Amino acid sequence: MSNKRPYSSIVVDGVQQAPSRAMLYPVGFSEADFKKPQIGIASTWSRVTPCNMHIDELAEMAAKGADQAGAKSVLFNTITVSDGISMGTPGMRYSLVSREVIADSIETVVGAQGFDGFVAIGGCDKNMPACAIAMARLDRPSVFVYGGTIQTGTNRRDIISVFEAVGAHAEGSLSDIELREVEQTAIPGPGSCAGMYTANTMASAIEALGLSLPNSSAQEAVSEQKRQDSFDAGSAVSLLIDRGIKPSDILSREAFENSIVVAIALEGSTNAVLHLLAIAHAAKIPLELDDFTRIGKNVPVLADMRPAGQYAMSELIHIGGIQPLMKMLLDAGLLHGDCLTVTGKTLKENLQEVEPYPADQKIIRPLTNPIKKDSHLVVLYGNVAPEGAVAKITGHEGLSFTGTARTFQGEEAAMEAIMAGTVQPGDVVVLRYEGPRGGPGMREMLSPTSAINGRGLSGKVALITDGRFSGGSSGFVVGHVTPEAFEGGPIGLIEDGDEITIDAEKREINLSITDAEFTHRAGVWSQPEPYTDRGTLAKYARLVSSASEGAVTDKYL
Repeated sequence: MSNKRPYSSIVVDGVQQAPSRAMLYPVGFSEADFKKPQIGIASTWSRVTPCNMHIDELAEMAAKGADQAGAKSVLFNTITVSDGISMGTPGMRYSLVSREVIADSIETVVGAQGFDGFVAIGGCDKNMPACAIAMARLDRPSVFVYGGTIQTGTNRRDIISVFEAVGAHAEGSLSDIELREVEQTAIPGPGSCAGMYTANTMASAIEALGLSLPNSSAQEAVSEQKRQDSFDAGSAVSLLIDRGIKPSDILSREAFENSIVVAIALEGSTNAVLHLLAIAHAAKIPLELDDFTRIGKNVPVLADMRPAGQYAMSELIHIGGIQPLMKMLLDAGLLHGDCLTVTGKTLKENLQEVEPYPADQKIIRPLTNPIKKDSHLVVLYGNVAPEGAVAKITGHEGLSFTGTARTFQGEEAAMEAIMAGTVQPGDVVVLRYEGPRGGPGMREMLSPTSAINGRGLSGKVALITDGRFSGGSSGFVVGHVTPEAFEGGPIGLIEDGDEITIDAEKREINLSITDAEFTHRAGVWSQPEPYTDRGTLAKYARLVSSASEGAVTDKYL
């Protein structure tokens, strides 16, 4: 067995593997190629969404990089689904499920074909952590490539502008013509959603983990830099094979701490909590909800990025991306500089020559003048969430909220009430039976939160859910409430009119009823029928773990 071809040699070497070689000649192999390391190129290209519509070109560039480095590339595809398109519909149930399907499919192809290494290219919310999960599971030399961010639309609009325009239209402050103009000008071309939403958050987090090349997270989708990044990734895998560097050499406990620090400094999406827990599980690295609290106490929010802030990822790219931020954090002792990365160098070595941001930039605050002195990713406990919940508290919406419960079973019912004006200032919208099992699929509540903001209720209404939030959600919102309602969690026992207090400083979310009343309500509660008993969603619901454990599907196997 070749040390550079530990997997492909089993598939193509020797007389008995002549049938395998015969199958590979028609797909582009020459006789000489059988002596080269094989590098799979996992592409998430499709015409389903702007996030991934250009990735076929990036995959071809990665293949060229691998071939020119002396390996043999083999390009294959996996699926993607669009959160933005399916948002607010039954189809959104498949979003988080797709993370598992994509990770499984990459693992399946790489394992079956005997690739010695691979490049994984992702461009939308769930296929990115899916790529990292597959890398951790397979533990073969590999590099992640981010498909890149979209440019902003007319008047610096993005997809969140459209969601909020729907709320403004319902409130009466936006006409039919104005709404149509927003929807037709918000998305100018290929790339992932423009703010520090989940895609850009996870691209940054994966770069901080050391799984992508420096600056891969901060390049526009349509740019020569992104094409070069893809080419370089193909050649980088060849180097990793030569040096025997695998994800297990990179994904240390310290690497995950680096990733959490960067996600906090960038004011990233709450989905980072869910996905980093899942990637850590795949890498067999112990990581828990409470680690986000422990680390977050010492890490300030520095990026004035959408949705809570002003700027888009394309604007951060123009001042240098996240590398100067990481250098700043490293110099302050907030990052572990000795962590290995896919360059074959340490994080500190990668950042050694990075120049600081321009003096006149306003996107990244100095450490001495943060937007928030500690993390915006606040893990809450209390009688509503005894196993934890995750809030995105930036400081813009205040640090506590006490209000009256208005309960809804499922997103559609909540959305109807918000659009009709039923939800009023002082309400806490309780949106349940949307957890990993109860949904199933833990849908994102971007439509309700955007409608609340569009109707001018931001800061006046809170929303709690056992579902989750898009990175584009803002306001006083708490997600990932565990145990979920479908499992008999307290969120399923709340009744209209109950008083709920959310306190970000105490990190608590509590319902003002007695223990005796809780016990009574639990005694009369019964589990509803599952959403479906067939197919992908049913399998997922039976296998998936709690959101507080990353909503992974192999924890109980």
